[in-house]
Amino acid sequence: MTPGVYVLEYHLVNYKRTWRGSALSSLVIPLLTMVGFGLGVGSYVDQGIDGASYLDWIVPGLIASTAVQSAIGEATWPVLGNFEWLKVYFAQAAAPLRVADILGGHLAFMIFRVVTSAGVFLVIAALFGSLHSWWAPLTLIASVLAALAVAAPTAAYSATVTTDSYLAILLRFAVLPMSLFSGVFFPVESLPVLLRWVAWVLPLSHGVELSRDATLGRAPGWAGLWHVVYLLAWCAAGWWIAHRRFRRRLVV
Repeated sequence: MTPGVYVLEYHLVNYKRTWRGSALSSLVIPLLTMVGFGLGVGSYVDQGIDGASYLDWIVPGLIASTAVQSAIGEATWPVLGNFEWLKVYFAQAAAPLRVADILGGHLAFMIFRVVTSAGVFLVIAALFGSLHSWWAPLTLIASVLAALAVAAPTAAYSATVTTDSYLAILLRFAVLPMSLFSGVFFPVESLPVLLRWVAWVLPLSHGVELSRDATLGRAPGWAGLWHVVYLLAWCAAGWWIAHRRFRRRLVV
């Protein structure tokens, strides 16, 4: 096995002790959002969007948004804590592990958390009858791409700061606006032109579009390829920046 697998194993062993704390929220949050937004708000929407009911239209956006928020949750306080409070990264760096192994193993664990949370959401959406294509499982791949596109640069940011006050700033001025204006709850096209361009710069909007194509059975076409390439570019750039930040702090 590659050394990064051992880092992943470390995080999985820790998660084995704490998974019960997140299991309930992973089940309750999809139920509340689908009932509250999909059925509650949807009952006030006279017509659907793009030929789909509001519930069916919003579900893929909620799945992608949940995946991204799950990844950001793992890439903020846990990363900062492993540097500042628990010193886990420094202990791993003292072992025969490269910076790429430490970073890659933790990002792999973040992907695991994203797949499990998005998978639960997908199952609940199926129970609500909101999936209309056999391509719906591809939503998990779209969620992983979108999540990794934000997790890597977020980990880089968390490796740069020394207090969690900066993490609150990130959530308030970056994560929250991205969740609201990336086409999760309403079409990006309904935004003013300037905000529309901002939305398309954010990676979540591309993950939402890919997820929506999968659950509604729409052919993504060349736009789908562009979404994938754009998210991969975010992943690559985020990895490069995060690797530099981790290396600066771990390699003396």
